[in-house]
Amino acid sequence: MRLAVIIGSTRRGRFGPTVAHWLAEQAAKQFEIDLVDLGAANLPDTLPDPDDTTPHEVRQLGKRLATADAFAVVTPEINCSFPASLKTALDWYYEEWHAKPVAIVSYGREHGGCHATAQLRQVFTELQAVAIRNTVALPCYWEQFTADGGWPKPSAGYEATAKLMLDQLVWWAEALQDARTRRPYHP
Repeated sequence: MRLAVIIGSTRRGRFGPTVAHWLAEQAAKQFEIDLVDLGAANLPDTLPDPDDTTPHEVRQLGKRLATADAFAVVTPEINCSFPASLKTALDWYYEEWHAKPVAIVSYGREHGGCHATAQLRQVFTELQAVAIRNTVALPCYWEQFTADGGWPKPSAGYEATAKLMLDQLVWWAEALQDARTRRPYHP
């Protein structure tokens, strides 16, 4: 099973890569990992007209998303939502998301990105993907560094939460892959 771990933030000094690498390490026990950094994807901000040629960067990322059996989106919460870079990436693609499960890992202040997660659930429903129930929310994530700068502190308990989410993601990925194999998904 192939999991695309998507780093949704493109800001300088972002925390997303730290979380994504940590999640990828957890998920590698159950998935083949493709780490997708939107900061390096160079997707254009402006979507074209339907008759325009698809930009090279969009085609390249599209291939990676199409081969994924599941997705894990790592997103900060910015102004009670998820970043524009992630919305742009979601909007460039449609069929690549169809009938595939999505896990959401959010980080932010006291609520850990729960507003961003709620909004992403709505968007993924429209894209005909399955946002799984369990998520990983990282409130006040900056408080979870160890004395030597490692993240997260073992006492944070994030590993257990991630394991539960990833176990559900594996179940959904296998079930939906089986369903797509038996009968291709057509909206």
